[in-house]
Amino acid sequence: MTMEREVRVRFAPSPTGALHIGGVRTALYNYLFAKKMGGKMLLRIEDTDQNRFVPGAEQYIFDSLEWCGIKLDESPVHGGPHAPYRQSERKPMYMDYALQLVNAGHAYYAFDTAEELDAMRERLKAAKVATPQYNAITRATMKNSLTLPEDEVKRRLESGDPYVIRLKVPRKEEIRLKDMIRGWVMVHSSAIDDKVLMKSDGMPTYHLANIVDDHLMEITHVIRGEEWLPSAPLHVLLYRYFGWEDTMPEFAHLPLLLKPDGNGKLSKRDGDKLGFPVFPLFWQDPNTGETASGYRESGYLPEAFINFLAFLGWNPGTQQELFTMDELIEAFSIERIGKSGTRFDIQKARWYNEQYLRAKPDTELAQYLLASLKEQNVDCSEDRAVKIVSLMKERVTFPQDFAKEATYFFSAPTEYNEQVAAKKWNAAGAAAFEQFRNELSTLEDFNADSVKALLLQILERNGLKIGQVMQALRIAVTGVEAGPDLMAIIEIIGKEETQQRIDAAIAKLSQYAV
Repeated sequence: MTMEREVRVRFAPSPTGALHIGGVRTALYNYLFAKKMGGKMLLRIEDTDQNRFVPGAEQYIFDSLEWCGIKLDESPVHGGPHAPYRQSERKPMYMDYALQLVNAGHAYYAFDTAEELDAMRERLKAAKVATPQYNAITRATMKNSLTLPEDEVKRRLESGDPYVIRLKVPRKEEIRLKDMIRGWVMVHSSAIDDKVLMKSDGMPTYHLANIVDDHLMEITHVIRGEEWLPSAPLHVLLYRYFGWEDTMPEFAHLPLLLKPDGNGKLSKRDGDKLGFPVFPLFWQDPNTGETASGYRESGYLPEAFINFLAFLGWNPGTQQELFTMDELIEAFSIERIGKSGTRFDIQKARWYNEQYLRAKPDTELAQYLLASLKEQNVDCSEDRAVKIVSLMKERVTFPQDFAKEATYFFSAPTEYNEQVAAKKWNAAGAAAFEQFRNELSTLEDFNADSVKALLLQILERNGLKIGQVMQALRIAVTGVEAGPDLMAIIEIIGKEETQQRIDAAIAKLSQYAV
């Protein structure tokens, strides 16, 4: 491959369900690399396995990438010079390429029935063969165009007998490829079976369609998951047999995403079992009705999600942790992707979300609060919402937390923490609170500073320290034992509402005023 070629990468998922977070990371790394190198990224839908096709899955892929901010140059939606970008729409041409391999002696027709294939595997198992497969040795005992007379092969093809086309893998050959992450990978051809290239229904398998499309779409780098590493030598053979070795893309196989305990791959089935989403967006399976939560609906910001995902397997080599998409593009390099699997840490994802939330302007955060309040039919001015989020943003993880944690701004407490009341509420404090309640009326300039000055003055008069009464006053005003600055809360709640709440608390907690 010459360096003059424009860098072109592809993300090629199958529409068989929701897009797993590992797939999103693959798409992200492809995108970062392409943009870093001034190249292009395309999306190709690999839907040759019609039995596994799930309605809605393709749209889910489009929506997920759009939410993440991964902008495609070519796709089934955007079009492009190498359309169509769905493999099912490219079906007619794959047979031509398979026949090209047959005519060159690199592939062959196989007419074996399912029963004959099962019998072959059973024979090999009985002979203690560790991995029974259709290969350079066993093909000699099967019904294919290498063992049958030429006239019988012709008769079977003309009469419409079912067949597949298999790759003819050499028996004794070492296949090598240089992976951008793992270095040189070497596999002996005896470990590779004669993979099916064209199925009996006339559809290509992943291996054939993938190689043909990557070549025709001028893909220069294939960045994909580690699970495809065992297939890479097979793909090298296909490039060689087609005569495309000079333009074969470079390969990079990404490390696995592991479960939080490091015990195994983070799978689609883990879903909500582990207490966090494994899909970018909410998903409902149209066939089973089963649902799975998504990062978007859970309250994760796309920029926080992407920043978190980028660090699952890659690091910039610096102490910086917060990156915009443009900064990720600038810093990204495949050389800094690790070889070993990465444990999934949802607490880190939450941390990223907190950082991105806090960095947003209060006016923007206020819209999250106002939207939630509107759903609850609670009135709130924009100005008041800005004050509330400014006070609370250091204490929330998700946008929906603002409304959840801010209930006491809109309704007086009806219950109090009995444990705190029993420990902190007493007659001396209640008397001071009553004075405080009465003298709030005298404050002309009502704000957090003036309220605090008044409280300190009254406490000094009563021989009390602020630490002795603060938690009791907090539960009187908010009903909870912890929260942001109480004086600021009182400023937002207002003078009269604060007085009413203190009255209610004194009446209800009188049993503790001893």
